[in-house]
Amino acid sequence: MLHDLQEVLHAYWQQFVVLLPRLVLALVLFLVVWIAAARLRPYLNRKLSARSDDPLLTSFLTQMGRWLVVLVGLLVAMRIVGLSELVGGLMAGAGVSAFIVGFAFKDIAENFLAGVILAFNRPFNLMDTISIQDVMGRVHELNIRSTRVKTFDGKDVYIPNATVLKEKVTNFTRDGFIRQDFVVGIDFDDSVAGATQLILEQLRQLPEVLQNPPHEPLVIVNELATSTVNLKVMFWTESDDYRRGVLELLSQVMDRTKIVLAENGYSLPPDIIEIRLPGFQKALPIELIRSGKPLPEPPPAKQ
Repeated sequence: MLHDLQEVLHAYWQQFVVLLPRLVLALVLFLVVWIAAARLRPYLNRKLSARSDDPLLTSFLTQMGRWLVVLVGLLVAMRIVGLSELVGGLMAGAGVSAFIVGFAFKDIAENFLAGVILAFNRPFNLMDTISIQDVMGRVHELNIRSTRVKTFDGKDVYIPNATVLKEKVTNFTRDGFIRQDFVVGIDFDDSVAGATQLILEQLRQLPEVLQNPPHEPLVIVNELATSTVNLKVMFWTESDDYRRGVLELLSQVMDRTKIVLAENGYSLPPDIIEIRLPGFQKALPIELIRSGKPLPEPPPAKQ
């Protein structure tokens, strides 16, 4: 039995020695193709950029071209080694093995096909601000497997292309305009018309706030709440730079609204809170203050 084992090992060694030159040649060839594909990428990117004004499509086609070159090199290397017949046999056999391989690479194929569709038909462009599921940020890259979105807190999120294709995508910068709004509450005794005029005047002083129809600012009564008349302030701005032109501007407008209302005697009362003290029968001393001035003291409670 030991003699038979030695003969088998010797036969395998002889086959390996015969195959070794072709194996080395195949490895060298594949290495050369890999390096050539990496060198080819910037060249393809320059040529495609000169003919297309879509950087995402250019990037996607460049990556696809690189991987096609690598795939061709791999197939040639396998043919040199003598594995082309094995690969052909596996592909011809199909059946259970093909089903297993296809199931294993289902996600990869799905993301690749979704990437092809997104390369030619997508709801965003490079540097657009989008929201997908719970991810919001700017689009930086589209590759054959995923879309890279950089969030406003600096994270690079890679979203599978199939998810981008199937889920709802909100684009905040597609047409260059976006409406922002917030609610501010004033006292029931305050003038709604006067507060509206003050808010609109301070909005007109901000050059970032659009003033031309149909993008002029608007203030309406939104709700009669428990302790306030809630005014809804709506204004439009350009959305190319979402973080600076939208988020920071909204904070600035809210701060200026609070200041201008307070300077003109408008109070911003909080919600009414009901406090119950079960089993507490004694009267509590309460001092009511409005606009910084104490109200007259109430008559003493009856005992």
